[in-house]
Amino acid sequence: MNAAALVLTDLQVDFDVPGGRVSAVDRVTLSVRPGEVVGLVGESGCGKSTLANAVMGLLPQQAHVSGSVAVEGEEILGATDHRLRELRGNRIAMIFQDPSTSLDPTCSVGSQVAETILAHRDIGKRQARERAIELMSEVGIPDARSRFSDPPHRFSGGMRQRIVIAAALANDPTVLIADEPTTALDVTIQAQVLSLITRLSKNHGTAVLLISHDLGVIAQVAHQVGVMYAGQLVEQAPVDQLFASPQHPYTRALLAALPSAHLQPGRLAVIPGQVPDLVGDLPGCRFLDRCAVSRSECIRRPVPVDVNSTRVSCWDVADRISNPTVAR
Repeated sequence: MNAAALVLTDLQVDFDVPGGRVSAVDRVTLSVRPGEVVGLVGESGCGKSTLANAVMGLLPQQAHVSGSVAVEGEEILGATDHRLRELRGNRIAMIFQDPSTSLDPTCSVGSQVAETILAHRDIGKRQARERAIELMSEVGIPDARSRFSDPPHRFSGGMRQRIVIAAALANDPTVLIADEPTTALDVTIQAQVLSLITRLSKNHGTAVLLISHDLGVIAQVAHQVGVMYAGQLVEQAPVDQLFASPQHPYTRALLAALPSAHLQPGRLAVIPGQVPDLVGDLPGCRFLDRCAVSRSECIRRPVPVDVNSTRVSCWDVADRISNPTVAR
């Protein structure tokens, strides 16, 4: 088995706000191997994008970041700005949600892909141009050579996202973070982009961390899934196992809320209550007040336990493992 290309260990991101400190990412441990797509899911505001920006070193200065972020064994948390610039776009790259804000409207798309190559490779402009055209063709831009000099506004949203992916892959990164890469796209283009990311990961051996709130997207392309709630990683499992046998009450509630053609007409299931206010000290399970199986132990932080290939942080699951004959 290949060693992990990206390893997060007890990653913590805090922000000082009026009234106290917010733990936006709370001691997350996660790894991604070469050629593997790991999905990260959860409601909006659960910390997915904050985690991605922490890995890339793109958080504002007032963020307090601790723990460990290692790329191919190199610790990059706390690296100098110079070192981060060497890494970003080279060994680690990111696809952002909106391709319109990722591309400079005043420059041609091809020159922006080539610029990424020139920033990290000791080659000439002509070679960089040819490599950019090759990448544009690889991600499905028709007649890439003639479209090299076109500005972004002459491309559809799906085509712009393909250009962003080409730039992200320009230097064969070890790790690719895709933060909601299909949010602004229609269903047909979304499927094409997801297929592209999967194929490129397989062909290039890239470790992909795919962030999404859409469980359907994750089910299509991910090998492993991490479920985040209020900044905490509450469950990790192979994708088939997570959808077939979710363990954490939050994961079960998320899946139960999905619309399905097999459901009887009526109201969709909802998760009662509200996400907790993250200001201040929250020592226990953050799903406590919305959980149908909460217990007195939940005021303490759950210790992760393993159920087959699933790792889950839940006192109820831990109790079921230690008392398998007790009916639930």
